[in-house]
Amino acid sequence: MRPPSVDSLANSLKSSGLPHQLRVEAARRAIAGNDHENAAAYAREIYDDLLQPVINGTGVIIHTNLGRSPLNPDRTLPNAYRYSNLEFDLANGRRGSRDKRVGSLISKYIGAESAIIVNNGAAAIFLVLAALAFDRNVVISRGELVEIGGGFRIPDVLESAGARLIEVGTTNKTRLNDYVSAAKNSDPALILKVHGSNYKMIGFTETVPVKSLKTIGLPVIFDIGSGLLDESAPWMGWPTPSWLKGEPGAKQTLESGADLVTFSGDKLLGGPQAGIIAGAKKLVDACARHPLYRALRPGNLTLEAMADTIFAYLDNRADHLPLWKMAKIAPGELKTRAELLDSGAVVRLKSTIGGGSLPGQEIDSYGIALSGDKTSDLRKLKVPVIARMEGPDTVIDLRTVDIKDDSYLKSAIRSLP
Repeated sequence: MRPPSVDSLANSLKSSGLPHQLRVEAARRAIAGNDHENAAAYAREIYDDLLQPVINGTGVIIHTNLGRSPLNPDRTLPNAYRYSNLEFDLANGRRGSRDKRVGSLISKYIGAESAIIVNNGAAAIFLVLAALAFDRNVVISRGELVEIGGGFRIPDVLESAGARLIEVGTTNKTRLNDYVSAAKNSDPALILKVHGSNYKMIGFTETVPVKSLKTIGLPVIFDIGSGLLDESAPWMGWPTPSWLKGEPGAKQTLESGADLVTFSGDKLLGGPQAGIIAGAKKLVDACARHPLYRALRPGNLTLEAMADTIFAYLDNRADHLPLWKMAKIAPGELKTRAELLDSGAVVRLKSTIGGGSLPGQEIDSYGIALSGDKTSDLRKLKVPVIARMEGPDTVIDLRTVDIKDDSYLKSAIRSLP
């Protein structure tokens, strides 16, 4: 029996949701494998490789593999289908600066003189070092030579930016005199401090706070990583949750004397992927003038999403951002939702912030447990559900599931084989 033509087989796959060219690819794969009767499975393989929404049932709020902090679907990119004044000054009708559109909003909230935005947190450190310390020495504690994810390491970033590394102290203890000695003997351009946002070191340890480093007389750059804007976290209510204690805020970092602070936009800030450089105007301007800034700056959609996020902070609506809404849900509320789902055993769980933020900190949560490993079946649903295994059971943590998805989740679980 002759196989169908590629075109007719592709046309039979319209319900897959794929555009014509990808349906043709699925048809060709099926025919090449002498398996045209299962062409829909080939189409599904292609569809599953596309960017698409999923339901996060892992309990990891800032899930790197799932896009980190979720953006507000009701507010994100309201002007996505319009032109914007990205680089246009409405007052005088001339070309304007994209820097001030969103940078000024961030500056207002954290008390910085100036701020600019780049593509991600690693880009922020890279640009700062390239602009302020190219072919010069940078002092950093050996205890802060961290790997920031994806195999990228701070020493590699330093060297790639053209800076020379001056290590001081030891892995577990670095004192002020270590920095003072390096400042006298190596003529450094600046001191770089890196917060251990993705690891925790306890026991016989010692670090030097920004306030003390400032007495040395060199510019102090602090990469706080996770992007908490304000240590007091007023949007979380009083008292500040115990799992946020000890996390440096951008506002307090600048108040303590840091010349620049760098951090990510898609972690504890709750916005899109981006990197922020904020602080002294002279230093921020030097970064903005550097040729690399043009290569590292984000586009209109990222800036619009970031502006919407910062507006929420300025308007005392940060608790409405998906990140903080999920973090604030009371365990009892999650337990009630789990009971209403009536689709598995109600279990007490522990959620985490994730995304290289607040290592070791957990938040009480509730969800449902399904017997056996159902993770693969859940991923094959029309809207995939990402779950985790705990012992022999598959668990879905409701802290990271939007309540609007509960009805879908209920019917989807009941449809499992």
